[in-house]
Amino acid sequence: MNKAKILIVDDKTENLLALERLLETQDAEIVRAVSGQEALSLTLDHDFTLILLDVNMPGMDGYELASLLRGNSRTKHIPIIFITAASQDWEQLYKGFDCGAIDYFFKPLDSIIFTNKVKIFLELYYQQQLLREKTEQLDRQLVELENLRRKLEAANEKLQHLCTTDDLTGLANRRCFDEIFKEEWQRAIRGKHPITLLMIDIDHFKMYNDTYGHVQGDKALRCVAKALLTAVRRPSDRVMRYGGEEFIAILPDADASGGYQVAERMRLAVQAMYLDHKSSPVAPMLTISVGAAAAIPHASQSMIGLIAAADNALYEAKGQGRNRSAMADSGSS
Repeated sequence: MNKAKILIVDDKTENLLALERLLETQDAEIVRAVSGQEALSLTLDHDFTLILLDVNMPGMDGYELASLLRGNSRTKHIPIIFITAASQDWEQLYKGFDCGAIDYFFKPLDSIIFTNKVKIFLELYYQQQLLREKTEQLDRQLVELENLRRKLEAANEKLQHLCTTDDLTGLANRRCFDEIFKEEWQRAIRGKHPITLLMIDIDHFKMYNDTYGHVQGDKALRCVAKALLTAVRRPSDRVMRYGGEEFIAILPDADASGGYQVAERMRLAVQAMYLDHKSSPVAPMLTISVGAAAAIPHASQSMIGLIAAADNALYEAKGQGRNRSAMADSGSS
């Protein structure tokens, strides 16, 4: 906290000494000036809490100095108290207040009244200082809280991303599928729109891992994920990793015909990568099988039924020799 400063202005040294003696018990630094010009110069170097100003000085008197101080943006808020030996002439008082004084002391000074009034000004100054410091501290805390809030939001977003994203492929994971499928299912019920589900499985992936190793197997999973994404053409279509070598796709507003077309594009996209799979009895390259199921759901229908229908269709595609797509019967979903 900055120490209060009081400027005392008087052309007589004995008057300045007398004021200093009266102010020696105050919690403030006392600065002297013997003329109006010197007082103005000191205001450039100091921030004064209070100015005690003699009215009658040669050259620039107290009224002129007060007017100049009030006209300066830097000094206009400093309280000015006139000290005068003149009689309590109302005209002089009004002139002093017009020039910017907030109070008058008449000589000889009453030491008790004088010191107590100065004390009040100093107390107000320190209270303002304390309030300013508390306000600045609060502002800093608010900034820190805002920064903390942003960091927390970013951390929550990152955590949410980690919780709903498969680390290996970058696709949404099984947990995310459950949430999105529920939302799309309810939306299809409200709008009476079709929805198609695709269950995708990499053919003989265990053999692939046994032949090429798990590191290459992980690379293959990432490649398959990218190929599946190239086969969907609408932002609303979502491809996710269901677990292991299984993927699943939600195709909102897609009927059986449209769903089957997407399934075939996926199958052909994976086959077109020509990832060697020499141990596969199906083809010399990595392939997938796809099971598709479509429905226009209603409120009494269970989402699980559509998942089971797509899974059964996938089982059928595998039973037919793999590297193919199969569509569930409309009645089975």
